[in-house]
Amino acid sequence: MNMQTSQQLLIVDGLVYFCDGNPIPLLEGGVTAANITVTHMHWDLGKTITELGRWHKRLSAPDSKWRLVKTAGDIERAKQEGRAGLIMGWQNSLPFDGEVDRAAAFHALGMRVIQLTYNEANLAGDGCIEERNGGLTRFGRALVAELNDVGIAIDLSHCGERTSLDAASLSSKPVLATHANAKAVDDQVRNKSDEVLRAIAATGGVIGASIHGFMNWDGNPKNPPTLANFVRHVQHIADVVGVEHIGIGTDFSAVQDEQNVRSILELSKGAYPETGGKYAQAFGNASASRYPSETPTPSRFGHIIEALEKGGFSAEEIQGIAGGNFIRAFERIWG
Repeated sequence: MNMQTSQQLLIVDGLVYFCDGNPIPLLEGGVTAANITVTHMHWDLGKTITELGRWHKRLSAPDSKWRLVKTAGDIERAKQEGRAGLIMGWQNSLPFDGEVDRAAAFHALGMRVIQLTYNEANLAGDGCIEERNGGLTRFGRALVAELNDVGIAIDLSHCGERTSLDAASLSSKPVLATHANAKAVDDQVRNKSDEVLRAIAATGGVIGASIHGFMNWDGNPKNPPTLANFVRHVQHIADVVGVEHIGIGTDFSAVQDEQNVRSILELSKGAYPETGGKYAQAFGNASASRYPSETPTPSRFGHIIEALEKGGFSAEEIQGIAGGNFIRAFERIWG
């Protein structure tokens, strides 16, 4: 399988943490659709609605190279049209502000993936850096049920151990970790224990293995993230839950100018010493330095596919990992 073949695959990137509105880097990399964080992780409802308005204006432009993904079938339609599929996602549930009944309104605005918590605690539960590991709150439990009901995917990537296990046990639909690796391979705060991996898979869910250095790194400043180490994570997850529960979640930004993500790079470095702080100390805080040298941007996505082939995965398995497994889960979640 080569980079030309990667252009023929249905590729779903489980997480792009920021996009400046230009889909070209995704299209150049052969990415069919991406779960793009369409609002800042810490924004309230007001700022979030403003940003959703900007995205909808881009989508409605006559020359738009985007297709809004509302159903799993829209992903294949985006491929056929030569457009990039936009899966609208949030990495925090702050815009709910304790009101689960907002879920249907957010669904109507195009939201299809919502992460319950970011790194810290919120009204729904504890994120992965909360030492108390408190799990879901009463509101969080109600939110899981409501997201299931309206057809929005539940993302557990930044959630704490107990929160992740609680959500998986309560959910009637598949749950996702759109961008997370295996703690057994690299013991990073953002990675998932084998117990959580099994709990996600038991729902029919998918783990988006990541090339991102916060998860794809052994903690040694002499060992930057590599595609070979990413493949180690994929192989471990496959051993624990089966290859049918694996996707790819790069945690890329998709931008024409890195200055557009400078504030988020600084946030992750300064606010989260457990993740961005120690990584920036080892490798600097440029966007490209967070990824393997062969894949500094989404336009080089094809090298991820090549690495999976070198790692011994079959063409059929790679089709699933590249996008088929996420698409199957989306069909069940979105209806």
